[in-house]
Amino acid sequence: MHAQHFSALLLCGLATACPMAARQAATATAAAPGAGTTGTGSGVDMVAAIQAIMPTSGSCPGGNDECRTAKQAAPFISKACADLSDGECAATLALIGLESGDLKYKHNIGNGVPGQGTANMMSPTYVSQYATALFGAGRVSGKSPVEVLALVTPDEYNFGSAAWYLTTVCTAEVRSSLKTGTDAAWAAYSQCVGATDPDGRRMNYWIRAKAAFKL
Repeated sequence: MHAQHFSALLLCGLATACPMAARQAATATAAAPGAGTTGTGSGVDMVAAIQAIMPTSGSCPGGNDECRTAKQAAPFISKACADLSDGECAATLALIGLESGDLKYKHNIGNGVPGQGTANMMSPTYVSQYATALFGAGRVSGKSPVEVLALVTPDEYNFGSAAWYLTTVCTAEVRSSLKTGTDAAWAAYSQCVGATDPDGRRMNYWIRAKAAFKL
């Protein structure tokens, strides 16, 4: 993620021995776009939270196959947040909102870096690490960055990328600080993802996320 972000027009880990996808298959089934709403363990309604954080996520423009609405994304994001604190979940949603243009895109259309994408717009390096964690090195080796990105853009993987980055790349101190829901914690998280906020747009997403999760 220490890579280019979407422009103002839009938005700007090491692999495990056992692929994550194989571990997930035994305990979860992927919900289809349009599946029912899902809340977090603390009782936050995820659809409502997403819409509050990402104001344009209630609908998708025609002709954009990458776009998902808040209702479509909610089951997958709820699953990704299952083991996170409310502060951590709120932070990942704020990041996703900015980087994906309120769930409109799964790849970076702003800077022309092949293979940069997922909901939190990870650099190709981290996309490769995420794909390797999910599927194993054998599925990733020899593929181009664009091909690797295609492995992780199905919804059940795409919306888990921000949680993976937080729990794999960011430090324990960053995670612990996010539990407090403070602006200082958000600044530390932004540093972890390699982001700056010259126009305050990132902070605006965080402010909405704090309100949605009552932090």
